[in-house]
Amino acid sequence: MNVLVTGGAGYIGSFMIDHLLERGDKVFVVDSLERGFKEEINPKAKFSQGNLLDKEFLSTLFNDNQFDCVIHFAGFISMAESMKNPRIYFENNTFGSLNLIDVAAKNKVRSFVFSSTAGVYGNPKKIPIPEDHPLNPTNPYGESKLVVEKILMWYQKLFGINFVSLRYFNASGGSLDGKRGERHDPETHIIPLAIKSVLEDRPFKLFGIDYSTPDGTCIRDYIHVIDLAEAHVLALEKLKKDKGGFFYNVGTGRGHSNREVLEMVKKVSGRTPTIIEEKRRSGDAEILIADVQKINRELDFSPKYSDLKTIVETAWRWHRNQI
Repeated sequence: MNVLVTGGAGYIGSFMIDHLLERGDKVFVVDSLERGFKEEINPKAKFSQGNLLDKEFLSTLFNDNQFDCVIHFAGFISMAESMKNPRIYFENNTFGSLNLIDVAAKNKVRSFVFSSTAGVYGNPKKIPIPEDHPLNPTNPYGESKLVVEKILMWYQKLFGINFVSLRYFNASGGSLDGKRGERHDPETHIIPLAIKSVLEDRPFKLFGIDYSTPDGTCIRDYIHVIDLAEAHVLALEKLKKDKGGFFYNVGTGRGHSNREVLEMVKKVSGRTPTIIEEKRRSGDAEILIADVQKINRELDFSPKYSDLKTIVETAWRWHRNQI
């Protein structure tokens, strides 16, 4: 297949490109490089630098190439940043996605896989969280993704774009060989921040110790990035067979608290992080754990690398190699 990957210079996108190339797909990559890293793009993929807000760029891209499907990763991802600067989240995540979906529809692309988020649920009323849970984001990041899901539903009804929206829980980990890993600028995720704190011998800020959880810290469901890439392949296979719009949680159905993550970093690294306890971050939900029955049943999704030890070990290996 000819697959367009947006945001391919980012963390998950770069893993996805490798996975698609290994399958034998022809991969086209679009990234603005505003927050991505060109060196992370596999050289076997065809790369075009451009912004999804640039309609002329998108029109030329689709006129010059024939795509069978789109996997859309491009977007800003920080819940905390979105609370401080909501405009860039709606502009980049929502308007950019609308431009992409619209040009895909005009060019008769019928398969679209969207990188969504568990942030669309907000503070859950039920744990684990099923896909039919009420959608009530607690920050502009989650809202920006939810609006895109609604856009996709209308474009499916009106123009026949079949889509899968994958609601990620916490993407994490690195490649098994230590050559690829999580790299964001700015970095906001706990595992890379905790690892960097011990590698660079500086304090780690733990936000929120007064949640109604066993140890007082947030609980999250962590999914290894390799397993996450495989979920996208399964989504593409779903769209080969079935028409419509489909929503799936991508997680493990298990949760780990922030203190458990820090303890695993200590165990894997052999070093004890210096922890500074801070107040909660605005917009952070207390517990986010996926109900994964639907994706397991309908896509036969079975994570292989998403235990916390493997996640932290592979992340540690990559970050240590960067020194």
